[in-house]
Amino acid sequence: MCLVSQDLVLSLAILLLVLLLGTPSSGAFGGAENNVKSAVFLSPKVELRPGSVANKYYYDIDFPRGHVALKSFNAEVVDEAGNQVPLHETYLHHWVVARYYQPKHVTTHTGYDGHRILHKSDHISVRNSGICQEHTLGQYFGLGSETRGTATYIPDPFGIEIGNPDEIPDGYEEKWVVNIHAIDTRGAEDKKGCTECWCDLYNVTMNEYGEPLKPGYKGGLYCCYDYTQCKLREGFEGPKRSIYLRYTVKWVDWDNSVVPVKIYILDVTDSLKISNDSKGPSLNHNCKVEYEVDSCSAGNTNGNGCIDVRRSTVPMQSGGYVVYGVAHQHSGGIGSTLYGQDGRVICSSIASYGNGTEAGNEEDYIVGMSTCYPQPGSVKIIDGEIVTLESNYSSSRAHAGVMGLFYLLVAEELPQQQHFRHSTRSSFFLDIKNMFY
Repeated sequence: MCLVSQDLVLSLAILLLVLLLGTPSSGAFGGAENNVKSAVFLSPKVELRPGSVANKYYYDIDFPRGHVALKSFNAEVVDEAGNQVPLHETYLHHWVVARYYQPKHVTTHTGYDGHRILHKSDHISVRNSGICQEHTLGQYFGLGSETRGTATYIPDPFGIEIGNPDEIPDGYEEKWVVNIHAIDTRGAEDKKGCTECWCDLYNVTMNEYGEPLKPGYKGGLYCCYDYTQCKLREGFEGPKRSIYLRYTVKWVDWDNSVVPVKIYILDVTDSLKISNDSKGPSLNHNCKVEYEVDSCSAGNTNGNGCIDVRRSTVPMQSGGYVVYGVAHQHSGGIGSTLYGQDGRVICSSIASYGNGTEAGNEEDYIVGMSTCYPQPGSVKIIDGEIVTLESNYSSSRAHAGVMGLFYLLVAEELPQQQHFRHSTRSSFFLDIKNMFY
């Protein structure tokens, strides 16, 4: 007959409980940190003169290969010596990284081609999960002036799956392209006007394809395309400069412990139309990407003071658990909020501005956007839920070419290991007691 005191059982139970909860498991949150790999890459060289614009596309860039889960992508502009370049010298309008498949026998020139994209016969674009129309906002990663101060890390056990051999068509290989849009504002007559791409400062009346600008178009991407020139102060001269996008990628090897996430990019300019065809109703998104903010001095306060408020309401055809969220705005931006159908806040992302001259803290520039990392399972978007994106800008002065994007990472399911650990705790003491009697 085995006699064991209740005190001893309780002590052993507590000890084993501590050991169990303190032991990492491959499926548990935080369990993959030690397996994270990291690499730093440089884009091809971008040459700029004072006031000039570069809007380059580089194909087949250096990137992690194989079946992996991406954990983060951080980038910044540096010079030839590797020094950080501040925004008041070279403004990083945006950088975006996109994925594509290309036949193995096709050779890609890494430099920019005048048509900006590969011929359709030479590649297959691999978009994110939506929600804009084809060829619009299909990137996997992308930021702008806020890039140095915005977190991009994806918490464990989640990750963006790439390189799955079962998804890559036979005879193709996975590759990546980066778009870098930079504006050199050294000596500019109006630095902020140059960064907002006001057409009069660029003396532009036609877009890059030689087509006249639409009536009333004051500024934006159609006026600061590759090789355009912003107005400089009279007599200013400065040297040509070479810059690079230095990007750091983190990833883990893919295994069953990683929970995949989907990428959604919402746009406050999206005007959704519903049409019917032989297959039934279909959703036609029209994301315009950029818009203008009128000055409140013109009487356009709309009851909001000197704050311009834009909203877009769209259905999320596929939902899931929100893992990460962040907004993208330009100078003048205050922040953006994504609301659920019931009015709850799914994620709010606020702009932060610098107050110095050093890189990462440039005065009057957006140097970071706050991010959302909900407790896993705490924020869910249901299939078909109608969400509302709100973008707020200061309208104390007019702004051209602003953006109101929202980047979401959503997991369709939660890791099973988490449920296992909860059930283990609930029955733990009964199991321990049975071990000794």
